[in-house]
Amino acid sequence: MSESAVAPAPSAQHGRLLAVPAVTGIAYTASWIAGLSVGAPSPALNADGAGIVAAFAGHETVTAAGFVLTEGLPAAGLAVISFYLARATRRSAASTAAGTAGLLAAAISLTQCVLGLVLAGSAEPGTAHLLYEAVNRLDGVKMFALAVLAVAGVASRLLPRWLAYAGVALAVSIAGSGVAYLLLIQGLAVLAYVSGVLLLLFVTATGVVLGRIGR
Repeated sequence: MSESAVAPAPSAQHGRLLAVPAVTGIAYTASWIAGLSVGAPSPALNADGAGIVAAFAGHETVTAAGFVLTEGLPAAGLAVISFYLARATRRSAASTAAGTAGLLAAAISLTQCVLGLVLAGSAEPGTAHLLYEAVNRLDGVKMFALAVLAVAGVASRLLPRWLAYAGVALAVSIAGSGVAYLLLIQGLAVLAYVSGVLLLLFVTATGVVLGRIGR
């Protein structure tokens, strides 16, 4: 039996490896869209405990699903994309920033998922308030980390010009969203609509770009 029949050709293995960030980027956005589509309640950032419990009452399943799809699964996506971005820009400040910020954002997102699952089944106003506040403030910290990830992506000079511009817009808008969530400023929460769309675009497109590098 020939060696080629025993093991895949190096080019085929290389192609599959390069496909990982592209598939991950697309899956990241798909998971987010699915999570938003389940219709989980979204109380105001500064809602009190009673209001939070009332909002989630009877919606425990969709709330849990929402947290898994918008925080749990995307955490893995952020880790993968940041790893490939750091690897593509190795031995540079951009590499260190991308790896550190991306893994921090992924860890925070996973923590939010766990807290969210507990929150979904919480019926005590005091506990619900603490959990909801923690999730939102962590979101603020995560947004700052994502702003750094976006800047690192732009600094890598691996991205096409249009995506670099999108990265700059993402960094600015998501930093503003981070202030809103960290300080629980409901009036600024609308910024998340802009930064959210830019984040999905940036992560997905960056994954596709990274998947094409070296082809």
